[in-house]
Amino acid sequence: MRRTLAKLGFQVTKPRALESNILFDNAKRNLRKHGKLIRVRLTSGHRKLTFKGPSQPGKYKKRLEIEFDLPDNARLEPIFSHMGYHPVFRYEKYRAEYSKPRGLGIVLLDETPIGNYLELEGPPRWIDQTARLLGFSHRDYITRSYGYLYLAYCRERRIRSKDMLFHDRRGRK
Repeated sequence: MRRTLAKLGFQVTKPRALESNILFDNAKRNLRKHGKLIRVRLTSGHRKLTFKGPSQPGKYKKRLEIEFDLPDNARLEPIFSHMGYHPVFRYEKYRAEYSKPRGLGIVLLDETPIGNYLELEGPPRWIDQTARLLGFSHRDYITRSYGYLYLAYCRERRIRSKDMLFHDRRGRK
């Protein structure tokens, strides 16, 4: 895929880096039930807090996203805990970002413990054109979250789901 992107004129705009993500919710999983999430992401020493609203139905995944950088000393977990929110899912991925000069969108190449995925972000017409150039059709589009994909992966393989990590704390895959 990297070679194909290069042949099509895409350039690396953010090099491959490990992203560690923690999703927060309350005991009743109210955020999840309403299609929302609160996430803290660590990438190359930088932390971001993200809120995502529910997805709008359709071929493309559209949802409100509010995101901002966190200072190094931000201690959100105790604040979330006092508000009733606790870590409910951790997941990792390696991500590289590609775009064309003066392009309308970006291509994100994600390597996860359950497989590799492309995310196309941009106007719907650009997404469709870029997907075709990369050899994909509308039938290949996935709008589900990594949490959903991970649970499906575990169900298919009849393995216990926990967190989607490359290695657990004891070094096992």
